[in-house]
Amino acid sequence: MALIVGATTFDRLFAGVQFDEVDGNILFVYAKDEDTAANIEDEFALHISIIASKILEREINVVVVLPRQRVS
Repeated sequence: MALIVGATTFDRLFAGVQFDEVDGNILFVYAKDEDTAANIEDEFALHISIIASKILEREINVVVVLPRQRVS
């Protein structure tokens, strides 16, 4: 991803991102907050699905990016 988005954008958006689980063809990703999650999903979900499909050797058609839940 860093090669696609550049170092500055990668550090801003993907620092602390957790690629959590796959359910069928859906990859769940957790970002640090709502704005970051929305930005990643809107701008980079397709790229993530292509890369994840190659890494996991299975089809990932949907990437859902959610904000990480804060624990009180």
